[in-house]
Amino acid sequence: MGRKDVENYLFNQLTMVMRKKIAAANWKMNLNWNEAKELITQVLDQNPTIPSLHQVIIAVPFPYLDMASHLIAEHPGFAIAAQNCYHKSSGAYTGEVSATMLASMGIRYCLVGHSERREYQQETPAQLSDKLQLCFSQAITPVFCCGEPLTIRESGDPCDYVRNQLSESLLSLTPEQIAQLIIAYEPIWAIGTGKTASAAQAQEMHLAIRNYLTSTYGSVIADAIPILYGGSVKGNNADAIFTNPDIDGGLVGGASLNAVEFSAIIKALPQ
Repeated sequence: MGRKDVENYLFNQLTMVMRKKIAAANWKMNLNWNEAKELITQVLDQNPTIPSLHQVIIAVPFPYLDMASHLIAEHPGFAIAAQNCYHKSSGAYTGEVSATMLASMGIRYCLVGHSERREYQQETPAQLSDKLQLCFSQAITPVFCCGEPLTIRESGDPCDYVRNQLSESLLSLTPEQIAQLIIAYEPIWAIGTGKTASAAQAQEMHLAIRNYLTSTYGSVIADAIPILYGGSVKGNNADAIFTNPDIDGGLVGGASLNAVEFSAIIKALPQ
């Protein structure tokens, strides 16, 4: 099937489907069991109804996946994500968790390539590419993270840096797989620092990502992919960030550990 055939097929599938607006929480390595259960309960209580074009995804530590999944089971618009999966499907890899294991629990989202894992676990583009393929093989939607460090933001070409991250890890994906992807742009210099890219800076990068997707996969696919902003999103800045045309929500770290803050971010998603 050629590119034009794929575009025509996806056009028929996606023409009437608007991009979801997504509030995604990344709890990282925080909270004990009781605190985790209470936080999800509070978020659910404050957000009893999620509009049809909105999606709330909560990425919890591995030990809480089953508990969290049961809590949100009767709440449309909510989903639970894993924060990572291993780049092999099985084997003698003590302490690792595979996409197959996640799928067997009913997990349908997984973060891939978060900047902290790229830095602390030295994850490579080839490993991230393998993770993406394994997620898709198990019908798990990857949330692929990309973003530049402060040195590149200040003295390099941040858009080119991020385009390279995308091309290095997405190259092996088919257009059909790409169309199902969620991308999260997270400027590394704004993660957990209190610094936030201006709305204009965020939109510039999101547009550069969408233009890259358009030039590589075509406009139908590019227009179908939600791109989230992940850099110190809070209740008091979410409105300004989310009103940009190429920003489809946020991947939220610290603020997602507070039910009131995260609920404000959920409510800031554009209609």
